[in-house]
Amino acid sequence: MDIVPLADPLLSLSQETWATVLAEAEAVAAAEPILWPSLEASVLRHSNIGEAIADHLSRKLACPELSAQALADLFAEAIEDEPGIAEAAVIDLRAIRDRDPAAADLMSPFLWFKGYLSLQTHRMSHWLWRHGRRHVARQIQSRVSERFAVDIHPAARFGRGILIDHGTGLVVGETAVVENEVSILQAVTLGGTGKECGDRHPKIRHGVLIGAGAKVLGNIEVGEGAKIGAGSIVLDDVEPYTTVVGNPARPVGEKLHGLAALTMDHRLPPPEYVI
Repeated sequence: MDIVPLADPLLSLSQETWATVLAEAEAVAAAEPILWPSLEASVLRHSNIGEAIADHLSRKLACPELSAQALADLFAEAIEDEPGIAEAAVIDLRAIRDRDPAAADLMSPFLWFKGYLSLQTHRMSHWLWRHGRRHVARQIQSRVSERFAVDIHPAARFGRGILIDHGTGLVVGETAVVENEVSILQAVTLGGTGKECGDRHPKIRHGVLIGAGAKVLGNIEVGEGAKIGAGSIVLDDVEPYTTVVGNPARPVGEKLHGLAALTMDHRLPPPEYVI
């Protein structure tokens, strides 16, 4: 989905977030001098998150075929043309801090959480895809897969406030859609069911929680606020605010209250409460 820039009252959120990251990095650099060079390069010399994320990702993904400078210029071009990319990076970062108990600050996921880094790179490659630069987008997709073990097709569409926890083994197909405030754990597949063409991948609606190792296959819809249990294989639509588990996945328990992605509660009701 195209990323619409934030309204003016929310622009201060980006400034506040980056000020927090800077303060955290300064404190860590003072306490751990060994980290000073990387913190200075990735955080301390930058005035905003857009500038920083373009530079940080370019150095993370650089290789003999893709120089850091070429990538930095490319990412900077994307952010300049579509400021919503940087704004989404802010919302995603705060989502991690709010939902992931391993994220004690904002600086750590910005620098080191590969779920976050792979998603921000995808936002760049998606911009390239939409602007007809598809071979470059595929090259960056390939590099992200090699570097972070996350494989997201450049055409897939993501909203904001996305938590990709750990990220290892995540696969997202070309026509998949992931709406706002979704939480996805490691080894999840949002894929197809075979060799069908066209619109063939899942639509994950607002506030869905997808447990580790779950496979959601085909052009199906997972309704708002739903929960998919770890290791489940989902082949049919999931009703909003419903928990599904198993192979094939089936509904269990009562309707959920609130968005599963925000509570991050992976507990499942007892098996006797199958709907």
